[in-house]
Amino acid sequence: MKRKIIDCRDFPNEIGCTLLISGSQKEVFNISLRHAIEEHGHKDTAELRKQIKAMMKKEINIKQNIKKNKKKGITK
Repeated sequence: MKRKIIDCRDFPNEIGCTLLISGSQKEVFNISLRHAIEEHGHKDTAELRKQIKAMMKKEINIKQNIKKNKKKGITK
């Protein structure tokens, strides 16, 4: 399963929110929408839904990246 994330720290917000949401695209979208409405006071609009979808990023798997780097001879 390809995981997605949304990190509130990446976006200016008045409440200083630091929430990081990760999971499947559907899970992240649903939780993020609810969070934006309940915690940040946004209205459930088509524009908000579009913005949330655009905010999603691929989750980086640190362990996989370390293994790839070791195979390439890159270690820290």
